[in-house]
Amino acid sequence: MWCRRLAPGVALLPLALLAVRDAPAPPPAPPGSAGARPGPAAPRPAIVSRAAWRADEGMVRERARYTGPVSAVFVHHTGHPNDYDCADVPAMLRALEADHVRGQGWDDIGYNFVVDRCGTVYEGRAGGVERPVHGAHTKGFNRNTVGIAALGTYGAGARVPRALIDGMAGVAAWKLRPGADPRGTVRLVSTNDESRYGQGEAARFRVISGHRDSHRTDCPGQALYDALPAIREEAARLRRP
Repeated sequence: MWCRRLAPGVALLPLALLAVRDAPAPPPAPPGSAGARPGPAAPRPAIVSRAAWRADEGMVRERARYTGPVSAVFVHHTGHPNDYDCADVPAMLRALEADHVRGQGWDDIGYNFVVDRCGTVYEGRAGGVERPVHGAHTKGFNRNTVGIAALGTYGAGARVPRALIDGMAGVAAWKLRPGADPRGTVRLVSTNDESRYGQGEAARFRVISGHRDSHRTDCPGQALYDALPAIREEAARLRRP
């Protein structure tokens, strides 16, 4: 994973994210209207809102854009040290927002959701957790996908807490479109030549994949990459009738 060091007291952050300007899809039809989509296949997990972690909404440079139903999940890690106190996560997220917007020049946080080592799920990119917000987490494959980042660094030898696995699985199970199999595969088409696949090239991914599957990066770290089967299994369990 490509990281750079910020000012003292601020954690390491990734450099491998970039927004892709895909054309947004129309927003979902309201419940009960003609053509309304079926509800989620798993219950919504508890999510700490942007208001609760005190995101700086004045920093966001553009209004949220929306895509189609979520067909795949890309798992990331943020590059922070793993010994943080979970009570400090809101401040860490504010620093992450500042780095992504002021440091990297993006519109907002790249990830749709962030999960800490205690398993708490946080709203990342603005636009509404219930809606298919177009993220900026996976070059070439931001359309119809969701980016979930583990707060920490999960390279080879790192311990991946069970609470983190469960938190990521809970978001994935809830956000994936009805009929998607968390243990299955999906065909996606690249929108960016800087991914592992040229623009317009079709690629097959696991429905729950690591960032490295689509881009030349070590993210989400070897330890978390090795934990993806456990995340898939737990997400599948949550989606069983």
